[in-house]
Amino acid sequence: MARLRALHGFHAISARLRHDATSVKELYVDASRHDARLRTLVAKAAESGIRTIPVDGRRLDGLSGHAPHQGVVAMADEIQVATSLDDVLDDLPAGTIPLLLVLDGITDPHNLGACLRVADGAGVHAVVAPKDRAAGIGATVEKVASGAAETVPYITVTNLARTLRELKERDIRIVGTSDDATASIYDVDLTGPIAWVLGTEGEGMRRLTRETCDELAQIPMQGAVESLNVSVASGVCLYESVRQRRPGAGSRRAIERAS
Repeated sequence: MARLRALHGFHAISARLRHDATSVKELYVDASRHDARLRTLVAKAAESGIRTIPVDGRRLDGLSGHAPHQGVVAMADEIQVATSLDDVLDDLPAGTIPLLLVLDGITDPHNLGACLRVADGAGVHAVVAPKDRAAGIGATVEKVASGAAETVPYITVTNLARTLRELKERDIRIVGTSDDATASIYDVDLTGPIAWVLGTEGEGMRRLTRETCDELAQIPMQGAVESLNVSVASGVCLYESVRQRRPGAGSRRAIERAS
């Protein structure tokens, strides 16, 4: 029997209702709230036959473990996501082109949550991070991720450089981001299997991680700021991969070769 866990906040609960409404067992709402946002959520739950229980704020605080809940808490089955990168890659449907996001040294849970949300939107198959320099999945990550913490496998590995070398053996190209790279992300061919590697804002990737990359690329910066927040940079890079994989699209380099 699946374990039940509490989901809190409108984004996380709405995402679960869209992803797997049958896993939601009960919805607890603040009895004093009667606004349109709450009515919409209650209506979505009712469409799936989920019982809504009005309670006071103290009960919601207890159910959510005193995390910010916005007046809504759902009890739902705990979804099991893959915990092994090999399992993720081996289970991909035939013909699927792997797209991975590797985060080196991202310890801020807000950044991790935002990266997971971007990864989910871009169709990333897994987010990978080192065990010794990484934020764990907790209440803050889950809230910021808006449900993506339960849909995108978050794999932590003991040795990141070794994991990257193993990905190369699977013909997955490792592309790292660096402010001093000569090529821009628009020059890199991203149509094949790719693992994007991003480090912390300012410090970037660790030396060994950088040396393991097949190619480095930079995000062109037109203004006064020198770098982007890692979640924003992740979105820029991942969606360039998504764009290039569309029929008729491609990198500048690939288009020049074809012409």
